[in-house]
Amino acid sequence: MPDSYSLQSDVLTGLALNARTISGAMLAVLPAAVKVAFRGRSAAVRAVSDAFCINLPQEPCRFASKGARTAAWLGPDEWLLQAVDEIPEALFALLHDSLKEHSHALVDVTHRSLDFSVSGPKSEYILNHGCPLDLSPAQFPVGMCTRTVIGKAPVILLRLDISTFHVDVWRSFVPYVWQLLDEARSELAAQHDNVWVV
Repeated sequence: MPDSYSLQSDVLTGLALNARTISGAMLAVLPAAVKVAFRGRSAAVRAVSDAFCINLPQEPCRFASKGARTAAWLGPDEWLLQAVDEIPEALFALLHDSLKEHSHALVDVTHRSLDFSVSGPKSEYILNHGCPLDLSPAQFPVGMCTRTVIGKAPVILLRLDISTFHVDVWRSFVPYVWQLLDEARSELAAQHDNVWVV
């Protein structure tokens, strides 16, 4: 990806460099991704699915992935498309060309937000320090995504596997959300120091 299109925030990178290693819940920066917000009806959805090589999820609050691409359902006619290690202009042009015959909305939102993961056996517990959702596997299974909040910050949350969550947060809220979760992890560090079971 071109250096001129840097997608990672120096603030987030700095926070990650200073993150403690706490195995119960790890915070890690995710690879930079091109992000495109798409809205459209059935014909447009089929066109984008073909161009993006992923069938856009029709089930509410679900995402689909193939290779380094992900399509997340955010509303009845709204999806967030993400692609790691692609050229933003090229991907946008590809999607735009596929939609020439269809009414739609297509917006490059790459610079709007940054991404990090929360992983480990205590990931649900740590996220619930700021997120009001029931994140148990029964209520928030692998493959689910939704808009929600962590503390007072709006985020998009995806469950990648049983113990790993993808957090998409607007740039201006990144330090706040990261530090909130890192502070919550202090409890696990204290338990470890005192040889408690984590």
